[in-house]
Amino acid sequence: MTEGPDGLRLDNWLFFARVFKSRAIAVERIEGGGIRVNDQPCNKPGKLVRPGDRIVVSAFGQVRVLEITALGQRRGPAAERSPR
Repeated sequence: MTEGPDGLRLDNWLFFARVFKSRAIAVERIEGGGIRVNDQPCNKPGKLVRPGDRIVVSAFGQVRVLEITALGQRRGPAAERSPR
């Protein structure tokens, strides 16, 4: 199950948001550490995230702070993503 009543699995959200190229890479990174959800360390790819949650990703030599404004339904092409 990937979605709850108002949530989405963390690994799916990171994949949909194009933070990682695949869900498998997202799962590896989450399980390996370096991901925080609402300032709490998270090592479970199945954690449900919701709009308003704050995700801190430490990967690729950078630290990115992301706030979930909406849950995605699919990954979609890069051209559809919002500007940074």
